[in-house]
Amino acid sequence: MAGCAGGARSRPAQRSTRQTGQARRAAPESADLRLEPPPVPIPTALARRHFLTALAVALAIAAPAAAQSPAAEATSRPVQARSMDEIIKASAATDWRTPAAEDILYLELESGRVVIELAPGFAPEHVANIRTLARGHYWDGMSINRSHDNFVVQWGDPAEDDADRKPLGEAREKLPAEFVRQASGLDFHRLPDPDGWAPQVGFVEGFPAARHPDAGTAWLAHCYGMVGAGRGMEADSSNGTELYVVTGQSPRQLDRNITLVGRVLQGIERLSALPRGTGPLGFYETEAERTPIKAIRLAAEVPEADRTALEVMRTDTPLFDELVEARRNRRDEFYKTPAGHIDLCNVPVPVREVEEGEDAG
Repeated sequence: MAGCAGGARSRPAQRSTRQTGQARRAAPESADLRLEPPPVPIPTALARRHFLTALAVALAIAAPAAAQSPAAEATSRPVQARSMDEIIKASAATDWRTPAAEDILYLELESGRVVIELAPGFAPEHVANIRTLARGHYWDGMSINRSHDNFVVQWGDPAEDDADRKPLGEAREKLPAEFVRQASGLDFHRLPDPDGWAPQVGFVEGFPAARHPDAGTAWLAHCYGMVGAGRGMEADSSNGTELYVVTGQSPRQLDRNITLVGRVLQGIERLSALPRGTGPLGFYETEAERTPIKAIRLAAEVPEADRTALEVMRTDTPLFDELVEARRNRRDEFYKTPAGHIDLCNVPVPVREVEEGEDAG
């Protein structure tokens, strides 16, 4: 079975080889809205004298008209773009969605709860198996076994020998690889900028995704916070028992090489701040180093009063487009040069906690 985000579970003597292999696998143009004026060519001395004379005459003629038309002057000023915080505050209830309880996984640690949204639209068989494992309390009492700096945090059964590993119960031992899916039928909301890893990138129901229009395929992207199913050398060697979360710079080379099953909505700091593993590939070498898992549950199996009520901003609305542009061309006082570009994994998808009885609008 799968051992890590790019390496198989193995006995100690084989671990280095398999984990090294696993590490190799595992985690429309927009208008120029910049506010700077176009560059002015540097004239010769004679041309500069004629230019200044003409400019003085033009200003003398234009001044009375400008003084008499304050409304026209105000209209000509550039409109101040809203910040991300202002956009979120101005959002309506229809700009947000509530994930289904069947698609929410709670990873319970001593430090608190990590909330994960599963992606059945991209990995239906893995998600179904993960639901079965969670209902069977498969991960209860297991541990986080790996914290690889600038890469992933991974959990599952730490046992090296198959004979010592916990039975899967009703879950399936073997699943197909779910690296890509057909793009047809997806509500793919494309970003305006080119991407180095795929012909097109954007979002599908809050998940960062890529698309190949000629091949007609789409897949999830290894952005920060994405959750994947660790596997061995064989493409179909993952079954969802060993999961990892991207906690470093986005390893997009893993796209279409590992099955991604969801993303962290809340609590990723409980994973990213864990001490780094001391062994190869960030694995912990002793039981004392590992972080115990209290439980992993589907939200649907948790009493409603004990659930974490979250809303995720929709990624298919004009408001989200405005948010993307606000991050793509930063216009707050600190930034002197807007970038005119944004990477898929740098687009934030806001998540907010809703108190019971609170008006989400």
